[in-house]
Amino acid sequence: MKGETPLNASDRPHKARAVRLGFLDTLIGYHLRRAQVGLFQHFARTVGRAGVTPGQLGVVAMIGANPGLSQTGLGRALGIDRSTMVALIDALEERGLVVREVSPNDRRSHALRLSSKGTELLGRLEEAARAHESDWAGALSAAERRQLIELLRRLAAE
Repeated sequence: MKGETPLNASDRPHKARAVRLGFLDTLIGYHLRRAQVGLFQHFARTVGRAGVTPGQLGVVAMIGANPGLSQTGLGRALGIDRSTMVALIDALEERGLVVREVSPNDRRSHALRLSSKGTELLGRLEEAARAHESDWAGALSAAERRQLIELLRRLAAE
C-alpha cells in the first residue's frame, strides 16, 4: 500500500504489518535518504569489497580526472570540509594510491595525483561502480536514469 513500509522481522510481534509513513511519503528528502541507504548497502556488498568507501571512490575519481588539483579545490568540488579531506588524502596516500606534491602555482598547497597503483585501482573501480549502479538501478530504464541524474543536478545547483 502506498505510504507504508513493512516492518523488519525483529519488529514483527505476531505477523507482518505495514508502518504508515504519514507525510514522509511526500518528501523528496525522505525518499532520497532511503535510496541512499540502499545504494550504500549495495555498494558495500559489491564495490566495497575492494576496500574502498563511496567517499574514497569520489576522491580517487576526481583526482584521476583532475591531476594536479589542490586538496582545497578537491574538497570544495566534493563538498568535504578541510579536516575530513586531509584524513581522506592521508589514508589514500598511506595505501600508495595518491601522491601529494608541492603545487607549482602555490608552494603552500599540495597538488594531488594518482600513483600508478591508484590509476590501476581507479580502472577497476570504475568498472565495478558502473556494474554496481547498473544492478542497483536496474528497475529504471537508461532514459529514466539520465532524467534522474539531471533532476538531481538541478536540485544540487540550488
